[in-house]
Amino acid sequence: MGDNRKGLKDKKRIVVKIGSSSLVHEETGRISLLRLERLVRVLVDIKNEGRDVCLVSSGAIAVGKASIGMYGEKSSHVDSLPLKQACASIGQAKLVMMYQKLFAEYNTGMGQVLLTRVTLDNEYTRKNAFNTFEELFKLGVIPVVNENDSISTEEIEQVQTFGDNDRLSAIVTELTGADLLVLLSDIDGMYTDDPKDNPQARLISEITDISEKLTHMAKGTHDGGPGTGGMSAKLTAAQIALAAGADMLILNGNDPYNIKKAMDGEPIGTLFVHKDN
Repeated sequence: MGDNRKGLKDKKRIVVKIGSSSLVHEETGRISLLRLERLVRVLVDIKNEGRDVCLVSSGAIAVGKASIGMYGEKSSHVDSLPLKQACASIGQAKLVMMYQKLFAEYNTGMGQVLLTRVTLDNEYTRKNAFNTFEELFKLGVIPVVNENDSISTEEIEQVQTFGDNDRLSAIVTELTGADLLVLLSDIDGMYTDDPKDNPQARLISEITDISEKLTHMAKGTHDGGPGTGGMSAKLTAAQIALAAGADMLILNGNDPYNIKKAMDGEPIGTLFVHKDN
């Protein structure tokens, strides 16, 4: 076990981001309740160890589409921006309701935090957001964060702002002074090439330098699934997190227990290590 892997057990404030592709069933677009319950159980267990935990959760649009009957084949017809925003509004409420119920079952409170780029770019509102996070942590509450998709269009339009919450989670990591960011994705980590196209692609266990070669290797792909962030968005998140003094992990979100396994030192996923380690 490498020293950098061993150091994960000492992290005190952790931001976990889960993407839409890890929250819903690929075949139907409906929420995976079993995966959601496992995620909540892991987060509460990490918190019970004496750490601060924050969750950045995608999935509002996917949940909203499914709740109004637009899932599977029908979901591909949700292409207008106002309709996506309406689905986000419907889905966000339902998603938070599910999170509240699950966290309550483990006797843990949660608080919803909806952010926009304007909020985080403005010094006054950014300070207010920081104060909110700090108070939630003091209260022993787990913040559940998402971009406010019902009024903000950056994530929906897939422009280089938050990038499917990957960049948002890195900014939250920076804002809250977290020392670890965990990105739960639909793949096992960062590879030398796209493993879906190249069976010879090799998983990279540890990265200490985001080189130009690595940047070119990352492909901002979108295969039509519920998520919008490719590996290039995750590299952008890594650059922000590492610059803020945090390490970052990319793990397969199909099994939320991977978070605990990685923090216990198992060499799974890809670990980005900031240079002061």
